[in-house]
Amino acid sequence: MKQFPFLSPAIGLKVFRTAVPILLIIHGTTRITGGSVNGFGEFLSGTGFPLGLLMAWCITLFEILGSLSIILGYFVPIICLGFIVELTAGIVMVHFNNGWFVVGGGSGGMEYSILLILSFFVIAVTNPSKSKS
Repeated sequence: MKQFPFLSPAIGLKVFRTAVPILLIIHGTTRITGGSVNGFGEFLSGTGFPLGLLMAWCITLFEILGSLSIILGYFVPIICLGFIVELTAGIVMVHFNNGWFVVGGGSGGMEYSILLILSFFVIAVTNPSKSKS
C-alpha cells in the first residue's frame, strides 16, 4: 500500500459500508419510482401474508431508511439483522426455486442475495459505532 497511502483496510471498509446499503436504497427507490410496490404487495398477499400492500411499503421504506441509517452509523447491527431476515425470506419465497445464478447459468437465483447477506453480516460485526447500536 506504499504506492497508494490513501488506501487502507479502514478506507476499504468505509467504502464497503457505504456501497452495500446504497444497493438496497436503489432497490427500494426503484420499486417506488417504477410503480411496483403494489405488485409486490399483491405477491405478498398471494403467498399468505396479511396486509401485503402495507408490508410491501414497510419493506420498501425499510430498505431506504435502514440503509441510510447504516451509512450514518445508527443501529447498524439491528438493521443488518433485519436485512438478513428480509433477504433470507426472499431466497425462501422466490430465489431458491430459481437455482443459484442470477444471470448466466440461470435466472433469478439466489447468488446475489447470499452475497448481500454475507455483506450485511460483515457490516454488522465490524460496526465501529458501538455507541449508536
